[in-house]
Amino acid sequence: MNIQSMAATVALATGLGLGAAPAFAYDLLAAYHDAVASDAELRSAQAALDAVREQVPQAKAGLLPQVGASAEVFGNRVDTNMAPARSYLSQVYGVQLTQPLYRPQNTIAYEQSKLQFEIASRQYELARQDLILRVSEAYFDLLAARDNLRTIQAQKRAISEQLAAAKRNFEVGTATITDEQEAQARFDLATAQELAAESELDIRRAALSLLTGKPAEEIDVVRPGVELLAPEPAEESAWTDAARANALQVQQALIGADVYRHEIDRRRSAHRPTVDLVGQLAHARNGVSNIPNIRSNSGAIGVQLAIPLYTGGAIDASVREATAGLAQAEADIEVVRRSVEQGSRQAFLGVRSGLAQVRALEAAERSSELALASNELGYQVGVRINIDVLNAQQQLFTTRRDLLGARYQVLLNGLRLKASTGALDQAALAQVNALLVDPKIAEAAAAREVAEKERAAEAQRRQQEMTPPARRGGRR
Repeated sequence: MNIQSMAATVALATGLGLGAAPAFAYDLLAAYHDAVASDAELRSAQAALDAVREQVPQAKAGLLPQVGASAEVFGNRVDTNMAPARSYLSQVYGVQLTQPLYRPQNTIAYEQSKLQFEIASRQYELARQDLILRVSEAYFDLLAARDNLRTIQAQKRAISEQLAAAKRNFEVGTATITDEQEAQARFDLATAQELAAESELDIRRAALSLLTGKPAEEIDVVRPGVELLAPEPAEESAWTDAARANALQVQQALIGADVYRHEIDRRRSAHRPTVDLVGQLAHARNGVSNIPNIRSNSGAIGVQLAIPLYTGGAIDASVREATAGLAQAEADIEVVRRSVEQGSRQAFLGVRSGLAQVRALEAAERSSELALASNELGYQVGVRINIDVLNAQQQLFTTRRDLLGARYQVLLNGLRLKASTGALDQAALAQVNALLVDPKIAEAAAAREVAEKERAAEAQRRQQEMTPPARRGGRR
């Protein structure tokens, strides 16, 4: 198996497609949109946000007029020694209005409700970020499982060709039975690995489908030769500082501390008086027992004052409780800041080390191709044995698979880095999605690359044939 045919096989193994692909493959952005519509965790976060949103008008109601109506109808009988017994029906209808003029507790509660809504909004955004990460991880896990299976399948085909060659060489006496046995052992091992890889692929496909609610038979792949850029800014401190200041978790903790500050003021305001504007209108019929058939209309408006004098120490105790809660909330802010700072640092270092690993694996890929070509040539001329070729093949396949996996991790850590600063949104996901391409397009690009390599190798071979031996060997 020469290096050109090996390159074609490896191209297939690296996720560029085996056989015909559907007209439109599933991309990362489409997977996210489907997950938004079907994910139970996001729906739960949306319902929680809707519930907290309704607390705002409830709290505001404590500042608005309260209007009520009442009606009383009584059957009465009066029997005295001054007049004959008498039965009559009395009716009273009324409307009451209460407008709070000074209720500091209600005002503070209204401000608290708006802060609680801000916290719930941040929690919902966290749920959206988490969904982006879960979909991305499931997507790239599926790509990695797909690459692993196709790498094993391509390696199995390469081993099969090497096994057939070993059998032919053994039959004609140019190889030993050991070459055949080694190739057979590698082939059997590849068969077992293929079965495990197929199971892993099914598991990863089911995991993505569970998030999106749709089947994911064929998905877009990372564009061949894509250039992955380093994070900008390039300083770790810039990302950790941004995380400490802007992470959604930090924003939640800061707002939570403000809620406790308002709570302290609300509880202290229980010592203060309350003032309400009170008004009422009433209509009565037969309201006086000794005057029959009398009707009356009445109205009243005034200011009502209530002053708490003594509550048994409950107010002071509740203020101390809220003060302790504020101290805890302020301590939690630093805990959260340190946590997001560490997460940002890990993601940044993951991107940076991942990029270095990608560059190293790209160099290893080129070296592995040369090593395979050398071992194949050596095997043909008898200076290398079959196991050397098999090892070189395995090294090239493994390097290609690891290179793709390293690229996936760089992309995932880039998303995690943005999430640590609160900047992960659909636009950031779309940037990653722009690096993906339909498998059919990728396969065509790989075929062109293989053809270029074959032309270059053929041109080099012809050049060597046309060069005189003395010149090829150098000056003696």
